[in-house]
Amino acid sequence: MSRRGFLITAAGGLVLAAGCGQTSDTADSTPTYADAIEQAEAARPRSGRTVQAVLTAKPQAVDLGGVIAQTQAYSPELPGPLLRAKVGDQLEVTVVNELSKPTSLHWHGLALRNDMDGAEPATPNIAQSERFTYRFTAPHPGTYWAHPHTPLDADRGLYVPVVIDAADEATDYDAEWIVMIDDWTDGVGRSPEQVFEDLNKPMGHMPGMHSMEGMGEQSDSLLGAGGDVTYPHHVINGRIPSAPTSFRATPGQRIRMRIINAGADTAYRIALGGHTMTITHTDGFAVQPVETDAVLVGMGERYDAIVTAGDGVFPLVAAAEGKDGLARANLVTAEGHAPEAGFRPAELTGRVLTIDELRSDPSVDLGALQDPVELSAALTGGMGSYDWGINGKRHPDIDPFRIGMGDNAVITFANHTMMWHPMHLHGHTFQVLRPDGSRGPRKDTVIVKPMEAVKVALVANNPGTWLLHCHNTYHMDAGMMTQLNYT
Repeated sequence: MSRRGFLITAAGGLVLAAGCGQTSDTADSTPTYADAIEQAEAARPRSGRTVQAVLTAKPQAVDLGGVIAQTQAYSPELPGPLLRAKVGDQLEVTVVNELSKPTSLHWHGLALRNDMDGAEPATPNIAQSERFTYRFTAPHPGTYWAHPHTPLDADRGLYVPVVIDAADEATDYDAEWIVMIDDWTDGVGRSPEQVFEDLNKPMGHMPGMHSMEGMGEQSDSLLGAGGDVTYPHHVINGRIPSAPTSFRATPGQRIRMRIINAGADTAYRIALGGHTMTITHTDGFAVQPVETDAVLVGMGERYDAIVTAGDGVFPLVAAAEGKDGLARANLVTAEGHAPEAGFRPAELTGRVLTIDELRSDPSVDLGALQDPVELSAALTGGMGSYDWGINGKRHPDIDPFRIGMGDNAVITFANHTMMWHPMHLHGHTFQVLRPDGSRGPRKDTVIVKPMEAVKVALVANNPGTWLLHCHNTYHMDAGMMTQLNYT
């Protein structure tokens, strides 16, 4: 399809057929934006299988382990039910909205068809008392998750893990442990709306805000500032450290851990006491395996790790990077006693892996770039007036990036702020490009440190109007979001 076959308005929400001044018969035969989406969907491998599920978004009382949170969720337990399929399967997931406001379900990291992305303007929100069925073909294997893309709802209990297996998935492990980590305030502390209101107050009048200078117990933060918000709790799989969940295995078993950071404002440094981890994937895509003691995971990022289970009871600890507080679960393979709830294993201060140490597996490398389009995304704003933006513009007052079907592009994220930002692109994966010219991992969410720049490469092969934003919930809703629109 010619990239000139359709036009998009500046807002990216309306498609006009080229030649709209012609007769209706001629105009009806002109390729449209919807046609391009259908063509991209039809080109994906099909298995002939369908995976169906129903998720009901509603007010829930969630037990965090003796602490009851009045929140919004898909079930009384966190996270919501696992959604699992194979590459080529069609997913049909119906979301029933029993909230008092609109909702949606964004499929974080999946390069699916644009009109099922679960975020406006690509997909309309689901009105109160309505339902909507997301239908799409699972495009790539990996660890993903789904959450709303409606204001501030990413800081509630509305999230589920999503696992897409390869059609011929190699299982060189004995057990699988899905680990979803979250920072928690809704229903037990201030609501997300109260947090956001406080953040927008003048500096010095923001109760409960996290100090950029105060690094808490982790004075060696790899990110500088710890974030904007102090949380009363941090949880793994919905439980606070004093009442952790336990994963049971047998000594010597190889366990695949699928680690997902569902937090709104917190990066986590994650370690399993008494073990080393071998990192095998990030954001769903394979990397050349690297052994480490701990791994740093920003909001929206996912890491897969293999561990060989020891004999005993071992704490899995997610320490809030640059903040006080931690989340906790236990690996149990034998009788024994877990250490106290606030225990921090030595591995947290050992080798800490970041993307700087990762290289993509050759099987998922994007390959050579052909005449790439250069796109610059300056990350701007600050805490003073809480006016986060991209290229000096706050969403929805934006200048969308433009790209043509089949183009290669290099996006430079240049952080001009004193805060770090996990930048997420919908509908695509990109490859991190290193300053020395070497090629890093395939990802869809990448941390950009204060006053630093990160370059990523992508292939424009999924037509649509795609959001590009910081995955700090409060930065995004304050305006750090734009669009990548196909033309």
